Amino acid sequence: MQNPSDAGPCNIAAALPKLAAENPQRIAIRCPDGSGNYTIELSYAQLDARSDAIAAGLATLGIVRGTRTVVMVRPSPEFFLLMFALFKAGAVPVLVDPGIDRRALKQCLDEAQPDAFVGIPLAQFARIVLGWAKSATKIVSVGSRFLWGGKTLAQVEALGANSGAQLANTQGDDVAAILFTSGSTGVPKGVVYRHRHFVAQIDLLRDAFGIDAGGVDLPTFPPFALFDPALGLTSVIPDMDPTRPANADPRKLHAAMRAFGVTQVFGSPALMRVLVDHGEELPQTVQRATSAGAPVPPETVARLRELLPAHAQFWTPYGATECLPVAVIEGRELQATREATEQGAGTCVGRAVAPNEVRIIGITDEAIADWRDVQVLGANIVGEITVAGPTVTDSYFNRESATRAAKVSETLADGSTRIVHRMGDVGYFDAQGRLWFCGRKTQRVCAEASRGDVYTEQVEPVFNAHPQVRRTALVGVGEKGAQQAWLCVELKPGVAPREWPRIASELRVLAKKSPYSARVAGFLPHESFPVDIRHNAKIGREKLARWAAQQLERKSTGGRR
Repeated sequence: MQNPSDAGPCNIAAALPKLAAENPQRIAIRCPDGSGNYTIELSYAQLDARSDAIAAGLATLGIVRGTRTVVMVRPSPEFFLLMFALFKAGAVPVLVDPGIDRRALKQCLDEAQPDAFVGIPLAQFARIVLGWAKSATKIVSVGSRFLWGGKTLAQVEALGANSGAQLANTQGDDVAAILFTSGSTGVPKGVVYRHRHFVAQIDLLRDAFGIDAGGVDLPTFPPFALFDPALGLTSVIPDMDPTRPANADPRKLHAAMRAFGVTQVFGSPALMRVLVDHGEELPQTVQRATSAGAPVPPETVARLRELLPAHAQFWTPYGATECLPVAVIEGRELQATREATEQGAGTCVGRAVAPNEVRIIGITDEAIADWRDVQVLGANIVGEITVAGPTVTDSYFNRESATRAAKVSETLADGSTRIVHRMGDVGYFDAQGRLWFCGRKTQRVCAEASRGDVYTEQVEPVFNAHPQVRRTALVGVGEKGAQQAWLCVELKPGVAPREWPRIASELRVLAKKSPYSARVAGFLPHESFPVDIRHNAKIGREKLARWAAQQLERKSTGGRR
């Protein structure tokens, strides 16, 4: 990892001038123009020079080192120019998923207490009408400035033209960005990223996946494209709505892969399912596909590996906004664990990425201030997954209680301290040292202490193996400590409702496959599960639990309520 004391500023943008000098004409970013053609592109030289000009122009508006700046811009050259300009300026970009609930979005923006707001006209209009980010006094519009004043991005770039190289002397512990979580299991939280976290992520991603400069990436989750220039890659921004990966047009994705010789593809499990359902083999140029955001169904893993070139790898990294990557597993090994997964073992997420230290501790919903107070568990015992390492963030912005709940201070042998992150996931290590994911801690079914809790990933895969089941969701009904386990079931498209009695009977047979699935009290058919905005893959089990309770209440009262 870069040491700022002997290598200049610690900043994800620091690699850009070097890459621009070495390969000025190499394309850094290609974007669709709205008509299906990729006529919009930026070379490394252009990305470097124009982001310098924008950084200098932002300084004239007072957007400088430490300025918290909301960025609400669609994937486009402007988004990448802005982000690198803000990093170069030492400002602090604030990123929130625009598709989350409006009230949650307003809460996130209020919590961030931004000084500046950069957005497209629609975002500026919403800022005024809905009262977003009232603390922001420095306004930049990507497009017309109409009623909201401030400057346009074009004006900002003109103000900084010919100002020369820009790179703030940021240090490792300086705040680099505030990235809000998806909020799939609660109100989104602003994760405080320091510059050392971004720099460490670049190193870990490069080493974990063997990424070489000169490759071509198709990142279907735009923030990940920010890593590409630092890795010396070309980003081909797909022609799709990044907030709705399940609705992506696979023909457009394949066309982009073929046209530009894409060597790697990144996407959520929902995006990978789109490619699998389409059924077309991926081009021979593809060397790796990577999927993250939620466990990838075994059927998707198997089918995608068939569609990939024989030489290609399929990686499923495990991690979170708070620390990424934590562990990785390649598709061949993941396929070898499929039988165990479908018998209740959980989902294998592979081995820890060095130099991360991953440990399993006893499950508790209470905050833990000091590592000396934890109980570290041995192999094959389910507990909460914890991580210590260079990419582990140390706090949430303006969320002290959430920070206390997720972070533990550990004193090392040399007297120094480090932060250990509690993933909020439960799992265990097997005898081979592989990590297995068993579900979210908050989504476990809390049954009687004598029987023990039930975990989603040790139950759902057993039933997901049914050929007419699209996915299932384990939920707890009743008071914690005395909950019953119920399974919500979403059938595959085209399965007629009249088939449900037969399917339910077959699911009861499958339940006998493991002691965990055998504890399911019953099955509830559901038309379409709620999923997270960011990846369209994380199931909203909290919502389903409330729905299940209502369904069972209606049944118990004969439908009178």
